[in-house]
Order: sequence, then structure tokens, then C-alpha cells
Amino acid sequence: MSTTKESILAAYRIKIDAQQNEIARLTKGLNQISLSRLGVFVAEIIFVALIISWGWHWIYGILMVLPLLYFMVLVKKQGRVQAALEYARQLLWVYQNEENHLLDRKNGYSDGEKYEDELHPFSADLDVFGHLSLYAYVNRCHTEKGMDLLAAHFNAAQSREIILARQQAIQELSGHMDDSFHFRAKLQNHQPAQLRAIEQKLAHELPLQLKFSESKLLRLYVKLVPFLMFGVLIIASFVGGALWNLFGLLALFNAAVVFFNLKHINLVYYGFSGSADLLKAYSGVIEWTEKITWKSPYIKALFSTQAAAAPVSREIKELASIIRDFDARLNMIVALFLNLFFLWDIKCSIRLDRWFKGSSEHILKGLDRISHFEELISFATLTYNEPDWNFPEIKTTYGLETLQIGHPLIDVNKRISNDYYLSDKPTVDIVTGSNMAGKSTFLRTVGVNMVLAFAGAPVCAKELSLSIFKVLSYMRIKDSLNDQTSTFKAELNRLKMILEESKLSANTFVLIDEMLRGTNSKDKFSGSKAFIERMIEQHTTALFATHDLALSEMEVQYPQQVRNYHFDIQITEKEMHFDYLLKHGACKTFNAAILLKQIGLNT
Repeated sequence: MSTTKESILAAYRIKIDAQQNEIARLTKGLNQISLSRLGVFVAEIIFVALIISWGWHWIYGILMVLPLLYFMVLVKKQGRVQAALEYARQLLWVYQNEENHLLDRKNGYSDGEKYEDELHPFSADLDVFGHLSLYAYVNRCHTEKGMDLLAAHFNAAQSREIILARQQAIQELSGHMDDSFHFRAKLQNHQPAQLRAIEQKLAHELPLQLKFSESKLLRLYVKLVPFLMFGVLIIASFVGGALWNLFGLLALFNAAVVFFNLKHINLVYYGFSGSADLLKAYSGVIEWTEKITWKSPYIKALFSTQAAAAPVSREIKELASIIRDFDARLNMIVALFLNLFFLWDIKCSIRLDRWFKGSSEHILKGLDRISHFEELISFATLTYNEPDWNFPEIKTTYGLETLQIGHPLIDVNKRISNDYYLSDKPTVDIVTGSNMAGKSTFLRTVGVNMVLAFAGAPVCAKELSLSIFKVLSYMRIKDSLNDQTSTFKAELNRLKMILEESKLSANTFVLIDEMLRGTNSKDKFSGSKAFIERMIEQHTTALFATHDLALSEMEVQYPQQVRNYHFDIQITEKEMHFDYLLKHGACKTFNAAILLKQIGLNT
């Protein structure tokens, strides 16, 4: 049975219902634990009251200890249930995000606004980044590096070998969708920049910061201090006298040792503070990547070819344990006790130093792997959610042929798909047509699907076969008061970029939408004609949308280099109807006069 969007949506809703039931179960369990803790507290008060009323007896002492022990068990259990509840909520968010995406095209992940660049060769014109963009549609990355990787693959075409390898990797990952939801959920509750900060600390900062902990004398004293403190405390409890003074001096000396090294300790701890849960999450997602025997060479390349002494996930889990112990310093009372009796902060620094020196050299690559998997999972999720999309064929020879290509950001119920192909040799394809008939959308349809294809992703088409092109576009030209740039000057700057870049690359594909809008019609025609002739001279492929019918007459002069297409309208009883279908030849029907009349201007 073939997969449909309806069946995918139904599957998400089943997962959402299951998660909501799990959250309700865990919430109920958490409430029961809270009531039990309250009951234990009341029982402890009753025992104290009994001792006050009836006097001390060793049996009462035992009865007082039992609730305390049970209370500790409840606290530990509550922590486990609370963690499970938090994770269940994160997983629910992932499922609900996919449901919302299928229903309303909404996505809770970053829309890539920070990558917007009006000077980029095509991204601004093709709505690659920002609100309602391709990036906003595809992104499932939570870490900074994952988002950077996704943006990089949208911004530039990869080689044919890499594209084919990525296609295989994305298809393989799309077969592990349930695991990928858990992968995303584990990263969901943390700040995007945290992974990069930890990588930076491990790679460049930690070795120097831990130098102080290498002192042999300091390490020896840290080993001995618990025996000294507890030994003197126990003896002083029986003997008393001067031993209490000795105990006080030892405590003061320990405080001085910690204070003397406090600057170094703070530097070590800074960057790890409160990250134990995050590191545990990282170890979990890395462990998943380690457990599967991947077939794709692209995914295999993310793993080191040399076997490590221990899995990276285990080493990160050990680091998480050290940081969790280190976090005890966040509680002032606990930190005071631990540092006086164990020199706790220094002890944790020494443990961290031992871990760092014994850890695998592959640890950073393991952390880096998280972001690479995030980026691939973004495309795998797209593949899963869009069963009608297909992976393109990447040709070794010049060409582009496509059947039923549509714009991926237009709702499937409103999307109109078209067939299109290039000739054996580069041509300038002039697209004429009425206002709002679909010229600009068609140019963007071709361009944005090329962006997907060159990233190794599936495309919004029944079939697409193409060679690798360098895409250049001229569609949205804006003036700038800050740069003192008029619309016409901005257009000239864009044209200059296209002429220079197309001259450097033989495989350029140029998208032009209504050139030279900022000047008079005569100069606009002559400038457009000169540009088309330059494209012909350079053997550069171009899609050129225009209202100027005179440009379509260039097909007579250049029958092998210029082709005409158009989008038209059907007018019945003074009503306009658009079919948004690409047709051969120049346009014969226009609608400007009708549109002007609708706002009260008769021509």
C-alpha cells in the first residue's frame, strides 16, 4: 500500500495520542509521589511529637530513620519520573510540530532569518531563508552548527558525487524516522549554542585550565583529606578537647586551599555549568548513531576509521557524570560541606583532567556528528512527509528535463505543476504573459527545486533530471537609502554580478524577472536585448520573464538560441481566469487594461 500524506498525518496523530496518555500517566504518578512525600513528612512530625510526649527510646529512633530513608527513595524516584515527564513533553512537541507542518505548513524550528543575504547569487530571490522560506519549511536542526550546515547546503551546489552520496544517506535515514523523532526530542530542551560552546571548551580551553590540577602534592592531599576529616571528627566526638580545635584548623585549611584555587576552578567549570543533562542527551543521540550499522558511505564517513578504546557515547556519559557532581557547588550549603570534607571542586577538576587525558581523540568528531545527523534528518523528514516528491537524477552531461514540477512552498491543493526541458545546447527561454499569470512563480519553481536537488534532497516534481548548474538570479531588486542606491543602480549592480559570474562558469543558469524596471521603456528594451545577446554569445542558459513582447521577436533572429514560452489568461464575460500552465510561443492575451479598469482607470 502506497504512503499518502493522509496516512502520514494519521500516524502522527496516533503518536500524539499515545504521548498525551503517557504524559497523563506520568503526571498522575508524580502527584502520587508528592502526596507520599507529604505523608512521610507528617509521619516524621508524629514521631517527633511522640518522643517529646513519651520520652526517648531507641525504637523511636529507628522509627524516625525509616521515614527519612523512604523519603530519600521518593526523592530519587521523583527525579526519574520528572525527567521522563519532561522527555515525554519534548517528544510530544516533535510530533505536534510535524502535525502542524502538514496541516498549516508551520514549523517551530528556526526559519534561517540570520542567513538572509540580498547580495547572494540567488537565495534572496528564491525565498531560501527567512519567514515562509525553504529553510523554514525543511529545517529540523536545533544546534547552531546543524543550522549552519543546512544553510551551507542550500547556499551552494555540491559536486555530483557528494549529491548522490547525500541522496543515499537521506533515503537511508528516512527509514529510521521513529528513531529520528527521539533524536530530535533529546536535543529539544537545550540552547542552540551550547554544543558549539562545549566543543570550543574541549578543543581549545580545557587543557590549559586544568594545569593547576596536575600538582602531585595537591592530588595526594585530595586523596587523604576525607580520611583526615572524618577520622579527626570521629575521635573528637569521643575524646573532645584539643581535637576539636584540630578539626577546625583542618576545615579552615581546606577552605583556604579551595579559595586559593578558586579562580582556576571557576575557569574549568565555566562553560560546563548546568550542562550535565545536555551532555547526557548528547551521549544518548550519539549512542543511537553508534548502534546502527550504516550502509551509506556519506554517513560512514562521519565516523572515525580508527577504533576508539571506548564508544564516544560512553565517554560523554562519563563526562556528564563528572559535571553533575561538579554542579553540587551550585548549592551553597552542600558545596560548603563537600569542599570542607572532600575538597570537592578540586576533586572534580582532577577527575575532569583524568577524563580529558584518557578520552578518545574522536570525542570532538562524535559531538560534531550530532550536527551532521541533524542536518540529514531535516531532509529525511522532508522525504518522509512528502511521499509524492522524488529524488532527481544528476546528469553528467548538460541538460534539464522535468515533469510536473511545482513550487514546494505552495500548498499542494493550490499548486499547479508544469513540464519543462532544455534544448541540447544552452538557450535563452523568454517567458511572456499577463500580470499574475505565473511567470515569476515558475522561475522560482525551477530555481528552488534546483536548490533542493543540489543539496541532495528530493524535489517537488514527478521527475527531474538535470546537470549541475551555477544558479544566478535577478528578481527582487531593492533600492537602499542607507547605501544611497537607487533602484536602477541596484539593478545595474545585480546585472554586473551576473555578467561577471556567468563569464567565469560554463554551467551557469540565469533567472531574470522583468529586467531594468527602474528606467524608461526604450532603454529597458535595448538593455534587455543586449543582455540576452550577451547570454547567447556566452552560451549561457537563461529563463527570462518579461512583459515586453518585442523581446519575444528575437526568436526570429536567433531561432536556435531563443525559445518563447508564455502564461496566459482566459477572459469570459470580462472575468479573468488563470490556469498557470506554461505554454509554447509568445503571449497573445494581456490583462493590464482590465486590472486598471477595476480600480477606476479607463485606458
